[in-house]
Amino acid sequence: MVMMKQPFFSLSLVLVILCYCTTTSAQSPAAAPSPSSAPTDIIRILNKAQGYTTLIRLLKTTQVSNQIDSQLLNSNNGLTFFAPSDSAFQSLKSGFLNSLSDQQKNELIQFHMIPSFVAITNFDTLSNPVRTQAGSDPDRLALNITGSGSQVNLTTGIVNATVGGTVYTDSQLAVYQVDKVLIPRDIVLPKPPAPAPAPEKSKTSKKKSADSAASPADDDSAATALKMNIGTWMPVVVGAIAAVAAST
Repeated sequence: MVMMKQPFFSLSLVLVILCYCTTTSAQSPAAAPSPSSAPTDIIRILNKAQGYTTLIRLLKTTQVSNQIDSQLLNSNNGLTFFAPSDSAFQSLKSGFLNSLSDQQKNELIQFHMIPSFVAITNFDTLSNPVRTQAGSDPDRLALNITGSGSQVNLTTGIVNATVGGTVYTDSQLAVYQVDKVLIPRDIVLPKPPAPAPAPEKSKTSKKKSADSAASPADDDSAATALKMNIGTWMPVVVGAIAAVAAST
């Protein structure tokens, strides 16, 4: 009797265990999405790194932070961003930022951005001057970069800066700390003067031109009138001469 019940008991136990495992597996929550799949947020990155309060404020007021996030979401080229720390902004001349217009502040931030992803060891592959998102004017918006390994130096013609380290990097975005605010020549140098308007011709010059243009026509009219007078009087003169000759 005992030998016959043991297989039945073992089979029942196996069925209970299988049923329990199936129920537990069905009720387990779905796997959470990977943090890397979340959209890039430049403000979140800088807040986490700490020490970029002034830069964050400028990114928000100029709305360049929204531009960066949108660009990374809709482009495959990536982005390289040179991030000046708070100490870098503190080294600026007092009142410098407040003296800038909204357009100049926007240009200043755009000048810190290269519209492609550049790894820290690949700066030596770039051609100078490097084009930034501020524009491509080689005289007023030139950024020259030299790199050797992880040592990267930048010059704008106004400021010489050095990359102090990597704040953040993935396959699309690279954020590097710089020890100086990259000020382009376009902000410091005076704008080229606008071309002078063409001088307006005076009324006297216009009158003289009109008189000069009318003179040949007047001469032609006088010549025509003289010819007409000669043609009218010629028969009379010829007749008078013939009459005198006949009387003699």
